[in-house]
Amino acid sequence: MMSFRKWFGSKPEGEQAALKLDAVNIPNHVAVIMDGNGRWAQKRGLPRVAGHHSGMKNVKKITMAANSIGVKVLTMYAFSTENWKRPKEEVDYLMKLPMEFFPKEIDELIANNVQIRMTGWPEGLPDFTLKAVQDAIDQTKHNTGLILNFALNYGSRKEMLEGIQRLAQDMKENKVAADEVDEALFSKYLLTDPLPDPDLLIRTSGELRISNFMLWQLAYSELYFTDLCWPEFTEPHFYEAVGEYQRRARRYGGL
Repeated sequence: MMSFRKWFGSKPEGEQAALKLDAVNIPNHVAVIMDGNGRWAQKRGLPRVAGHHSGMKNVKKITMAANSIGVKVLTMYAFSTENWKRPKEEVDYLMKLPMEFFPKEIDELIANNVQIRMTGWPEGLPDFTLKAVQDAIDQTKHNTGLILNFALNYGSRKEMLEGIQRLAQDMKENKVAADEVDEALFSKYLLTDPLPDPDLLIRTSGELRISNFMLWQLAYSELYFTDLCWPEFTEPHFYEAVGEYQRRARRYGGL
């Protein structure tokens, strides 16, 4: 537990919250629906894009918090397949955020042994967005610590449908027999393979829904909802969510 101290510097509240956690019961994979950026900005009389900018800065803080307690995978729902319906100005701004985030933060991510990955479809994303993400993936591919996985242009129903189509094609070509199909095999046809399923899902902003996010993978995840918008969800709040996870009994349908 003492190893947590060095990550917080002059933040006793965060340090105290982290030290209360059970170091042997840390969720391996935490998934986050980073909701409420626009509403956070509007409540302050700011344009919605200002909220997205503040939310982007919060990604690093929560990444470092997760890394400090031994989380292995942190998946951030950055942009869904449905988010293309938003105003063009907002979408354009969101597509430019990786160009700002990665060059600014990559050195610290590398220093902390963080590996960047992306789950989603590159088709449809601007070339400059893909380049920023791919450069970060390439620069961190040899890192062996926390996997920071961005769900970008991702939607779970499409993921499952395409997985079923690929599985059906493999069965048609006699690469897979019907009696071989089980949960483990089907999981390999999903975009998240080979990542483990999330142990904990956090959603900010008070919305109580999954929003087409990892519908298969979240089957037995613990769900944590908070009224806080993403830009105001701080390190102590993250540790509070992990603490709540640790207080629950995961029975997987048993007693």
